Amino acid sequence: MRRMLDRLYEIALWLAAMTFALIAVLVLAQVLGRLTDRVARFLALPPPGLTIPSLAEFGAFLFTGAVFLGLAGTLQAGSHVRVKLLIRSLPEAPARWLGAAVCLLAAGLAVFATWSSGLQVVDSLKFGSVSYGMIPIPLALPQGLMTAGLALFAIALVDSAVTLARGGQAGFDLAETRTERGN
Repeated sequence: MRRMLDRLYEIALWLAAMTFALIAVLVLAQVLGRLTDRVARFLALPPPGLTIPSLAEFGAFLFTGAVFLGLAGTLQAGSHVRVKLLIRSLPEAPARWLGAAVCLLAAGLAVFATWSSGLQVVDSLKFGSVSYGMIPIPLALPQGLMTAGLALFAIALVDSAVTLARGGQAGFDLAETRTERGN
């Protein structure tokens, strides 16, 4: 089970990274299109008008997907901001239980956010909601990515809580320990 969850977090991180890369490619294509138009005008040629319609919406939707898909993996990598003043001042067992309780509370919030986001996806599908740009994008697509990322984040939080409650070291603690040691 551990290997499957770690692999799932890793896949989500790769999807998030590929989404950010796609944003970069789209923006680069738009910039090159504008440069081509300027060069054409400079050479007294008709500009080809190379543009990517609805680029701002594509970028925003891809960014949303990337952020939410990356939540679980960045939690496991110890990249979320965590305030550990209280946990570090407690003995090991109470600190572990407090960490597990905090993870469970956060998981509850993530489950609620997943549920709310899922309802939004259902509504978008039911009503055929699309974006307002030149290219109508079904809103269920970015909302679905957001919901999937939130669900995976909730799983990662429950995973961390269970690991801590069993006396193990959560993925974010392992990552922070490696970072502190310089590995």
